[in-house]
Amino acid sequence: MGMSAEDERTVSPRDEEWPEVEKAEKLARGAALKWASGVFYRPEKLEGLGQYRSRETQRNSSIQSRLKSTIQSYLEGVSAGLEQLRSAAQEVQSVSQDLGAARWALLDSADRFRGLQQMRALMAEHVQLASVVQVLPQLFSVHEVSSHTLQLLSGQQLLEAHAELMMMEHLRDDILSQLHLRGLSSAQATVLSYFSGLQELNESLAKQLWDIVGSSLQLVREDPVLFVTAVRIIEREEKIDDTLLLEATFLPPGRPKGWRQKFYHVLQETITGAHFHAACMDTEGPGLARHLAALQKDIVSELRVVKDLMVQCVPAHYNILSVCTVTYHQALTSHLQDILREDLDKQALFLLLEWALRVYHSPEMMGHPDLLPEVDVSALGPLMSPELVDQTERKYVVKVKASVLEWMQRTLEVEFKEWFREEEPETDHQGFFQSALPVIVMQMLNENIRVASLITDSLQQKVYNMALEELEAFLGRLREALVQCGKEHQKDRTIPKYYVSYLLAMLNNNLALSSSVSFLHPDTARREVPMSLRAALDRMQKKACQLLLEELLLDLQPLCLQLPSRKWLSGSQLVSSMCEVIDKYAKDFSRVRKPVFMLLLTESELLVTSQYLRALMQKKMVCKSEEERGQLCDRLLQDATQLRELFCGLGLDQSQQSLEAVFALRELICLKDPALLSLEVLGFITKYPDVRCHAKIRSKACHSACILVPSPCSTLGDLHALPRFLPCGRPDPAVLAWHYCQK
Repeated sequence: MGMSAEDERTVSPRDEEWPEVEKAEKLARGAALKWASGVFYRPEKLEGLGQYRSRETQRNSSIQSRLKSTIQSYLEGVSAGLEQLRSAAQEVQSVSQDLGAARWALLDSADRFRGLQQMRALMAEHVQLASVVQVLPQLFSVHEVSSHTLQLLSGQQLLEAHAELMMMEHLRDDILSQLHLRGLSSAQATVLSYFSGLQELNESLAKQLWDIVGSSLQLVREDPVLFVTAVRIIEREEKIDDTLLLEATFLPPGRPKGWRQKFYHVLQETITGAHFHAACMDTEGPGLARHLAALQKDIVSELRVVKDLMVQCVPAHYNILSVCTVTYHQALTSHLQDILREDLDKQALFLLLEWALRVYHSPEMMGHPDLLPEVDVSALGPLMSPELVDQTERKYVVKVKASVLEWMQRTLEVEFKEWFREEEPETDHQGFFQSALPVIVMQMLNENIRVASLITDSLQQKVYNMALEELEAFLGRLREALVQCGKEHQKDRTIPKYYVSYLLAMLNNNLALSSSVSFLHPDTARREVPMSLRAALDRMQKKACQLLLEELLLDLQPLCLQLPSRKWLSGSQLVSSMCEVIDKYAKDFSRVRKPVFMLLLTESELLVTSQYLRALMQKKMVCKSEEERGQLCDRLLQDATQLRELFCGLGLDQSQQSLEAVFALRELICLKDPALLSLEVLGFITKYPDVRCHAKIRSKACHSACILVPSPCSTLGDLHALPRFLPCGRPDPAVLAWHYCQK
């Protein structure tokens, strides 16, 4: 189905003019060819070609009819529009001609309008004069109204007085506004002078209002009418202020008055001035307690009045209860800071902390059932800042520390005097010596820690740390007192009379203090006893033990000076005397509790062993014969055996004794074959490497009457545990053995 050359020539000019038509026609032909090829691809389908042609012809006719109808309606609309445009153009031309005629008419009458200008000015002047005439009666009555207003104010008829005052202010402000609009500012001074009495009336009214507000808490209980009147007047003035500020064209003198803010200010000053004056109060403990109790009572009472009565007398948007609560809170915060600037004692500091951190939020004050739930100070922040609380707690700890120090010093002085009494110290139910010192000290520290726990955990910890520090310092002073007592005793051994008993009491006291320290803090997780305090307790114990062993040494010294000697070889009287002295002291030592008793027993046995070793190594005696050397060995065996049995009987196990060194030294002296001497000495030195130096140190200690007391873990009970006495150079035991082995 192609197109003829004539058809192509026919559509060619149009295609050049409308290229999109050519494109559309090509697409349509292509679609038709595609459709036809799909329908008539088999010969038998060609039979229905006539039907298809007829149907398509009808459809084309229908489409052409619709197109013609659409084009016809479009052309009719265009024709109507052109007709309307033509009519509008004619009307515009007519109006233009009329306006031109009117313009020429107005130009002809312009000179006549100039004569009306004078009439306009006269009209304006007439209006002004009419206004003045209208307000003349009010202007003439200003002074009379002022006098009447003063009378009303004197009679406390505040609403009526305020109404007349508003009328006069309105008149003045209206006149000033008119002058302002006409630019006659120079005339405003005359008006203000004429209405000068309004200022006095304002001040008089304001004074009465603020007096009423200052007495509001009392008035709302007795006669709230006057207070309500004052609030109504304040509200009127606030509305006038708001209106003038909203217009923002002219503000009369004295505006805005801001009386609502003044109302809050006066109310806050009244609350603050009535209760919070730190300068005129007693800051000592009892006086401060009374002051805080009065504050607590008054604040709760006044807030109840505000909540139950004053809230009903003021508009809801005043939030009067919230304002009063904030005022009390802030005033109390400032008041407490003022009080804390004073030099307060510990009782006053404790009262302030307790009141601010406990009482203030309790049901007895701001958490009172009558105030809840409307009053809520939890959102206002703490009454005392964390920094101020910490600072106050530190001040309190300093005051408590001074008190504790004074008390401990007095306790120590009393204790020191008791040591010189003519009576033995007290004993407990088990017969152990003791004094009241641990009870007094620990009760005082416990009480201060317990009191601090009523405030905060941080204060409790601060007081606990201070208590440990003071206890450590006290132990140092107690140790110095023991040293002083020992010096007095060295001068005269009869003074004090019960010197040993009081030393034993001090050891028991030290044990009591040591066991009580771990229970000072009520919280087991926070009982951290510092090493320095443990060291102070240990030094105290060692000093008391040292003084006791010095006393024992002084009684043993006359006997030890006889070691070795031929008198000593001749009998057992010397060792028996030593055993009696040791037994006597052991009975005294039994009045101290077991841990220290065993320590004293161990140190006593070590002391005796040291005296034997020292005496033997001084080589004061030479054996003249083998028989005499055997006698020396037998004497040593008997003495060491008797001493060992004595200490075993007193409760010191043989494995804990150091007398084994004496037995070993005896074996060296008893040696019969000189060829074995060097080997035996080497074995002795290996087993007891510190014998020579230990003996020398003990000798020096005897001379100076100062005993070096080893700790429980470093005694001659196990002679292998004496590394601090290691010798230097050739060992003396070899010389000693050779010396005693000579004939």
